[in-house]
Amino acid sequence: MSKSFQIALAGNPNTGKSTLFNLLTGLKQHTGNWAGKTVDLKVGNFYIKDKMFEMIDLPGTYSLFSNSKDEEIARDYIVFNKPHVTLVVLDGTALERNMNLALQVMEITDNVIVCINLIDEAEKLGIKINEKVLMKRLGVPVIKISARNKTGIPMLLDTIDRLASGVIRCKPYQLKYDEETEQKINLLLPEVRIISGGKFPERWLALRLLDGDKSLLEKIEKELSNSEVI
Repeated sequence: MSKSFQIALAGNPNTGKSTLFNLLTGLKQHTGNWAGKTVDLKVGNFYIKDKMFEMIDLPGTYSLFSNSKDEEIARDYIVFNKPHVTLVVLDGTALERNMNLALQVMEITDNVIVCINLIDEAEKLGIKINEKVLMKRLGVPVIKISARNKTGIPMLLDTIDRLASGVIRCKPYQLKYDEETEQKINLLLPEVRIISGGKFPERWLALRLLDGDKSLLEKIEKELSNSEVI
């Protein structure tokens, strides 16, 4: 039996994320209970060549700062389930506003594809997007598509396959903060390395410590204690 891969689908509301999910998974959808929690997420399967991909449609969110339940669910899935690929869907007509979420995902995981949807609508508005320049700056694959018109889907599927299989290696752009914050991050990193044991992204975890995100820290402690028991 061929190996299966997990794909997390993230994006702001109204980016066409659900249209892409339905296009790729078709009738092979069900509602899955995530990690034994009382949270149901849409899950669907599709195949590329002989490989099965399980796609999890995360709630539409504007950020991953856990200011709402949906943000917390999306963030926790990427952090704790460690999907092989996180596909971030952006609206090509509102790229600047949507990019915030992509940058936050890139702080958590290296395995990111930025998928610029609604490219047909962007072109109608005279918006030109140079995906090659974006790819160079972001350090991750950037694919332009129209899920509604099925434009760019073969390229997207090929990129998902190559990233999940390890053929593509990403080096995501990391946001730089003000000097004081960067100093505090550097001071925390040695402690964070001890706490995380390499299981969680250290710079991102240092930032969450600075934010005082107690609920996340409790979840991480629980996750680490469970893995020690196992």
